[in-house]
Amino acid sequence: MMICLRVLGSFILLSIAGIPFACEGNLQGDVGENVEWPAVTVPTEGSPWPLPQNMQTGTDVFALSDMTFRFSYAGATSCNILDQAFLRYFDIIFYGHPLRKAEGKPQYGAHMKPSKLGANLLPGLTVAETDCSEMYPSLQSNENYTLTVSSDMASLKAASIWGVLKGLETFSQLVYESDMGGLIVNSTTITDFPRFAHRGFLIDTSRHFVHVKYIFQMIDALAYNRMNVLHWHIVDYQSFPYESKTFPFMSQEGAFSPMHVYTQLDIAAVIAYARDRGVRVMPEFDTPGHAASWASIKDFLTPCYSGGKPDGTTGPVNPIVNATYDFLGKFFGEIHDVFPDNYVHVGGDEVSFKCWQSNPDITEFMKQMGFGTDYAKLEQYYMQKLLALLDSLKVQSIVWQEVVDNGVQIAPATVVEVWKGGWEKEMSQVTKLGYKTLLSSPWYLNYVKNPYSQNWKSYYGVEPLNFEGTAEQKKLVMGGEACMWGEYVDGTNIIQRTWPRASTIAERLWSASTVTDVNAAAPRLAEQRCRMVRRGLQASPVTGPGFCKFEYDL
Repeated sequence: MMICLRVLGSFILLSIAGIPFACEGNLQGDVGENVEWPAVTVPTEGSPWPLPQNMQTGTDVFALSDMTFRFSYAGATSCNILDQAFLRYFDIIFYGHPLRKAEGKPQYGAHMKPSKLGANLLPGLTVAETDCSEMYPSLQSNENYTLTVSSDMASLKAASIWGVLKGLETFSQLVYESDMGGLIVNSTTITDFPRFAHRGFLIDTSRHFVHVKYIFQMIDALAYNRMNVLHWHIVDYQSFPYESKTFPFMSQEGAFSPMHVYTQLDIAAVIAYARDRGVRVMPEFDTPGHAASWASIKDFLTPCYSGGKPDGTTGPVNPIVNATYDFLGKFFGEIHDVFPDNYVHVGGDEVSFKCWQSNPDITEFMKQMGFGTDYAKLEQYYMQKLLALLDSLKVQSIVWQEVVDNGVQIAPATVVEVWKGGWEKEMSQVTKLGYKTLLSSPWYLNYVKNPYSQNWKSYYGVEPLNFEGTAEQKKLVMGGEACMWGEYVDGTNIIQRTWPRASTIAERLWSASTVTDVNAAAPRLAEQRCRMVRRGLQASPVTGPGFCKFEYDL
């Protein structure tokens, strides 16, 4: 933070934490480092984000009018999800945000006659898709699509509804405002598909509760950036806001208050909202560490000892009692019923062995099992039993990297998420063991840095496959995630802190590996930020000085 005061026409410099900042001229960042004032970034127009795999843009221009433009099906097949998407994208193109439609405020020029634009009228977009059977998106869903904009009609083809949704988003981004003020689109041909199947964002609702309204906004932003997974870190050490049908007292005793709870109706609404936008909702319930808020379950947490006596505190999950696994079987059975996604993240990170080491019952159990003093074997005992429970429910598990780092032997189908420093070496080691992986290490957006460094460029510059390994190892990388941990984030600032910085990660996970030029990306990122602002999201400026044609006004 810096504070500049103007007194009698002069600037007074205040330093924070001993680090000085200049208030005019060159910006003084870290001591001894001069950073030039950033230049104005002029947004592109009609450039989609993430950049499609193959795109050819022509010089022919077509006009769009809300009085004549229509979405339609190329054949007899229709889907409820697409019916809703047609209405939603009509409003996005011509109004930007539903509130503007409710107030009768179409985008400037939406009613303008094509003759005034000097362009032919584009009557609509026809959609042809071959499969409407998937109720929910999955890791295996086909998101490929082809999009053509020509003189007679725009056409979108995809093998699934999820591909259609990605194509509709791209089409909406091709539309821009002409110098005359009307809406136009260039002739375009696109063949597109994602580079990685898992393109996620972690939201933490334990350290601060985030109202469902803002979770909806986050899902909207994911769809606008063609990301497809909301990793919902719903509970943690600090609070348990998940309302369990089987164990309702867990949120009654573990949430911050009765107001800070996600009811079953809330969760169903989030899942449905996400599905309609082609986004999976993957829950995380992190054990055996990070489980203090589960204390309402009798004997679930390990009693800690000091001086040979219980000291009144508890540690990780108690792994030596059968009741622990009876409870976990019932609890995750419910989670399997509530969340339709095939994957559940079960954590496994930052497990402190100190409490286990202090407990005489656990010490005796270790002797009986022949574990000696190797508490990683006790962790392995717990994780293997937990993962076996999930496997019996036909749920696929994801764990944080410490599980593997501690030498725990887990099922080959388990996915390992790499989040700590030195990720290149870790990715090499994990894939060498044959595990599928997700990368989040370089994309922790909760770390706030000097904005003048434009740290979005560092996120954009990450290459997930930049580690030593064979081609077969690199095929095990499912994708990655941006993470926004909630110590200093809630509904008041989560959108601003996240977007459009997370957009850079979206492009890294969707577009070709050759799309790496930050200078070319900057004006496109500025346009993407302006799009989100126009659509009602308070996305922050990250590329330096500039402006949007549609400033935030909701």
